[in-house]
Amino acid sequence: MPRAPHGHDHGRVRIDETRTKILTRHELLASGIRESQLKRSLRDGRLRRLHTGAFVTRQDWESARAEERHLLAVLAADRARKGGDVVFSHASAAVAWGLPLFRMPPSPVHTSGPRTDGVVRPKAGLAHHAVAVDDEDRVVIAGLPCTSLERTVYDMIRTQSKEAAVALADAAMRLVAAGSRRGRYDDDAADAWRASLLGRIARSVGARGIRQARWLARFADGRAELPGESVSRLYLVELGFAAPRLQVPFDGPNGEQWLIDFGLDDVGAWGEFDGVGKYTDPDLLDGRTPDQAIMREKHREDWIRGRSQRRFVRWGMQHVATAEALGSRLSSFGILPTR
Repeated sequence: MPRAPHGHDHGRVRIDETRTKILTRHELLASGIRESQLKRSLRDGRLRRLHTGAFVTRQDWESARAEERHLLAVLAADRARKGGDVVFSHASAAVAWGLPLFRMPPSPVHTSGPRTDGVVRPKAGLAHHAVAVDDEDRVVIAGLPCTSLERTVYDMIRTQSKEAAVALADAAMRLVAAGSRRGRYDDDAADAWRASLLGRIARSVGARGIRQARWLARFADGRAELPGESVSRLYLVELGFAAPRLQVPFDGPNGEQWLIDFGLDDVGAWGEFDGVGKYTDPDLLDGRTPDQAIMREKHREDWIRGRSQRRFVRWGMQHVATAEALGSRLSSFGILPTR
């Protein structure tokens, strides 16, 4: 079974780091904890059971995002795996690839492999899809057998809501076309991957959700950097705006180049999706205080608005709860679709 591409090294590191948070019964007992203490820790919530004989501390669980929680469950299930030809698939492969589970409810660990039929059988937090998985659709990421990126996206965009699916498809396209290189986007790589995904979809006439999958494969764009940006552009099109340009370069006053999330060219406006992390995440703050980051954004916005003579509107996650909510936010700035 082939390993994931070298460009996915950051995924291997992330999986290895998550794996260290799993505590096994054997390790806990070997460290001197008695069986009665282990049971007490489970009862009072200091430990959480992930799978038979595998646990995580309350602190690690509560600090984890939805994707890491699911990855913890996948890695715990992998510890109990007894060989066979099944691979982790669907949401479970998605988290191994580092794709978002945006607005997806918690799900059992998913595996796929040949059995007698295609029925999913929930048992002990597991769901098995008894379907064929070709050799080219199998990869190993940090020791974890998974479906390939293309097969994972194909499985997910057919079966999830359009919002969840577009966030995942955009992230996958970004992994293909940008990888870990900020500021560089390989259109040829994106187009080739899209063509391959569309070819798979074309060979699956009559499969569940195939019409949505075809539309999403054509719509996916890895320049959307966050799920909120992905859903924003979905809703913009649903509201009647032209498809926006993404990550539009704009020259700053000192020779720097800024990227604007959305170029709403049909209505002569700029749009930015503001994730909370822009003003709170230490990595994104890059040594600045939140107040300094806010002032920097204000100066940037003033410059862009003044030089371009275009309106500039910002929105956040609360404004993409629905398409209507985003439409209301834009209309309050006098920005209305032309269609």
